[in-house]
This record gives sequence, C-alpha cells and structure tokens, in this order.
Amino acid sequence: MRRVVRGFWGPRQEPAEALAERWQATLDRFTGFLPDAGAAGSDGTRWTWRTVPASGPAETLQPPDEASLLGALRTAQAADDWSAGNGTSLRLLADTAPGWKVEVAGLAGGSPQFLLQSLVATIVSPDDAQVPDAELLTALAEVWAPDHGEVSDRAVTSALKKEAGFRIGTPSVGWVAYLSPSRAIRIPPALAPHSRPLPDDKGVLLTLAPPGDVAAVVTAYRSLEEAGALEPLPQPMTRPTL
Repeated sequence: MRRVVRGFWGPRQEPAEALAERWQATLDRFTGFLPDAGAAGSDGTRWTWRTVPASGPAETLQPPDEASLLGALRTAQAADDWSAGNGTSLRLLADTAPGWKVEVAGLAGGSPQFLLQSLVATIVSPDDAQVPDAELLTALAEVWAPDHGEVSDRAVTSALKKEAGFRIGTPSVGWVAYLSPSRAIRIPPALAPHSRPLPDDKGVLLTLAPPGDVAAVVTAYRSLEEAGALEPLPQPMTRPTL
C-alpha cells in the first residue's frame, strides 16, 4: 500500500542548523515507528539514507545524524540560488527491506509569500504491514509545527477533487488529519469525538476513517470546509499558520 504523510505551513525563516535538528528528529521518530522497513547493511546497521539531488551526485547518510544532515542541507543550499528565500529543499530515500519504500522530502526554512513550506513522507508497505499513521503524523506535527497535514493516498486526493472541489495548494484531510491550534478551534461539534489535542497546545489530530474509506474522508472534508477549518492561508502569506 502506498500512503503519504505530509504537513504544510507558511513562511518561517530558519537557519540550516535548526533544519538539521528538525530533520534528525523526524527521521529518528519515523524509523522508530517503522522497525520492519529499514534494510540491514553489511555491518548490521539499519536505515541508511541517500540524498536525491536535482543535479550532482547523491550523498549517503549513515548514520543520518545532525552533522551529516547539516552537510546535506548546506550542499542543497549551495546548489540552489533561490534557497535563501524559498527554503532549502532536501529529499532522502532510504535503503529498505523488500516490499517497502520510504522517501522523505522537505522544503523548509524560507519565507516565500506564495509557496508553502512542506514535509512529505511517501511510504510504500506490504499489504499486511501495520503502519502507525496517527503516530507518524503526530511526529511530523510536533517536530515541524505545520499549519495543516494529513495521511492519505491517490484515491483520497482524486475523490476530494472530483466530489468536494479540493484544489492542490489548499488545506486537505486524509483518513488522519492534523490542524494547527487556530484551525482546531473551528472543528465542528460532529467531528469533536474524532479529535485528540496534542500536548503543549500544538494542535489537534483527527482520526476520520480507516484507510480505504474514501467516502468518510470526503464527508469530513466537506464538514471541516464549511466550518472554516480548511480556509487557505491568506496570500501573500505573512505567517506560518492561520
């Protein structure tokens, strides 16, 4: 099964050192939740990651500690003249066990007025694998403090476009969703039983449907949109969250 775990936010200027810290926390938590996905190397080490640059050679991060991630981020910045304003783009692909694929891509640290910052993890797993969607999205939310996020797949995105008028670049939901505090206060009462506040007032996690229940996700999207919880960030964007 293929799923995406993603979060989006507005402008938030951050140095490479802060981004490296966030990246390391993300990889540490994601790999902890996916113990069967990482391929064991010749020395027994699991979770080797490789950069996927737009141009130039890839780098191997083993282990992907803060120092190696900082180096990868600085390499990405040097290769992109627009990174200071738009954010630093980094894409990592893991060496995985058979039947798995794990890729994490981010654009962060910039302050563009019309381009969302983001962290997107694409996970392909065997059909019988248990993937902890809520925990993965919670980790993303707690590490990156996004404006909104979700766990979904192509079927959900297609249905939201066709049946609910969803447009790419605007807030969405999946079978699990995340809303920042300013959005969470707009959750309609009917969906309150499906919500769980994150610690330290870091927003709300919504468990809306089991994977594959596209109709329930569409219904929840419509309800949240009508309540104003999925209002797009005003453009030009001036802050990271609504």
